[in-house]
Amino acid sequence: MKDSLTNRHALATSIEYPQANFTWILSLVLAGIILWNSFSTSTGELNPFVFALFCAYMLTSLFQLFLTWKMKKDLLDTGEIRTTTRRLGYIQLASLLTGNVFAAAFAFNLINKRKTPEYTFAVYMLLTQLAIIAISSVNFFKPYVSDTFLPAMVILLFIALFYLFVLILTVRYVREYEAPGWMSILAIILMATAVTGNLFALLLGWSLLMKSKRFDTSRLLKWNVMWEKITRNSTATLGMFFILLMLGISITSHFTFDYALAVENNYSTILQSPSLAYPFGTDNFGRDVFSRIVFGARISLLVGFASTLLPGIIGGFLGAIAGYYSNRMDNWIMRLLDILYSIPGILLAIAIIAAFGANTVNLIIALSVGAIPTYARTMRANVLMVSNYDFVDSAKALGASDFSILFKQVVPNSLAPMIVKSTLTIGGAVIATSSLSYLGLGVEPHIPEWGNILKVGSTYLETNSYLAIFPGLAIVLLVLSFNFLGDGLRDALDPKLD
Repeated sequence: MKDSLTNRHALATSIEYPQANFTWILSLVLAGIILWNSFSTSTGELNPFVFALFCAYMLTSLFQLFLTWKMKKDLLDTGEIRTTTRRLGYIQLASLLTGNVFAAAFAFNLINKRKTPEYTFAVYMLLTQLAIIAISSVNFFKPYVSDTFLPAMVILLFIALFYLFVLILTVRYVREYEAPGWMSILAIILMATAVTGNLFALLLGWSLLMKSKRFDTSRLLKWNVMWEKITRNSTATLGMFFILLMLGISITSHFTFDYALAVENNYSTILQSPSLAYPFGTDNFGRDVFSRIVFGARISLLVGFASTLLPGIIGGFLGAIAGYYSNRMDNWIMRLLDILYSIPGILLAIAIIAAFGANTVNLIIALSVGAIPTYARTMRANVLMVSNYDFVDSAKALGASDFSILFKQVVPNSLAPMIVKSTLTIGGAVIATSSLSYLGLGVEPHIPEWGNILKVGSTYLETNSYLAIFPGLAIVLLVLSFNFLGDGLRDALDPKLD
């Protein structure tokens, strides 16, 4: 009876079992979406290539369901997942051939029982690189490609092989709080490859550098605990994966995609249905929607990050000053910000753009100004709380200046909620960018931006619905990813949730 209760507790507290359930459900949903797209609603014909992809996803889902059942049985029988069950993860790695990164990510997690943050970084680093290569490879079917396409693809493939090599070394040599000294060289090379936009390489490189250089144990402990909390959250990890994938595609598309396909009119390919050459079809000017969405990710990410960073810095500075200094200073700053806060953000953005014109820079400024009061309020509340801690009184007793105490002691300990808020509000900035562009008040109409693409597609909802569905899905997935990552960061950085 005692063993049975212990095993049930092992099932209830298992991290891998909920991930297994999440993976098979998600794979099944994707299989259903692919099946729906395999039939043409206008002609009633079956696309054999898409239907074959549905069969592959269905097999992956069924095998994942079998793995989930096997894991549950192991946990109830022995209180842990058997080695034979973990080895089945090698079979599930075949899902990479169909592009099912969710099943592949779970397979990597199942294979390795001892999962350090470095192993998770290495897995998602490799998956991100493979996804970038897979997305870029659709250009093989295009009528023409960028001059730098083939050299760029060769470089990306070599980097992927290097990442695979690093993953193997990580499994073999990296421990919870230490790594061999020679890995510091590997870490520097990894951080250099992050220029391609694969920031998982930057995270892994920094983590290996910390452990190979024997950084302070307390810092390593905080680093490990934070990332273990984030990686335990499947939705937060997948959200981070999608964001960094979009970032990587935005950077590598400079060399692997031809911008002309996204902006130049081609009247011989008007309103073509999705195909290998044009995976998302073409619009009413014959422009490739897939290429337009890829290039549009740059604008969404640029505006989203910039319109969050600027108010974060300005509002954070004003909130820190207001929270730390006298009531008079506090009243002056906060009352002025209250006036700004009373104006609806989207209305203020429309007014600024109408006055100065619609372009990317003005859009960033318009979205930034309205967000300053919310960041100031968040920082002020954190500074008021942290200013009462004992270490602040100790710094004052030692004769440190107010400026030094504020920006060396108080502000660094008040940043966690600001980071979480920033992650959560980037999604709102992406929606605002697309909304204003849809209304003709954001990015210039000729530039491929998701709101502009959606505006064109909305005209053809009844006849060519894919023109609106694909950019709409891109917006939804990016916003959801930021929200999922924000929730994960909140759980990891909030000490009350320990």
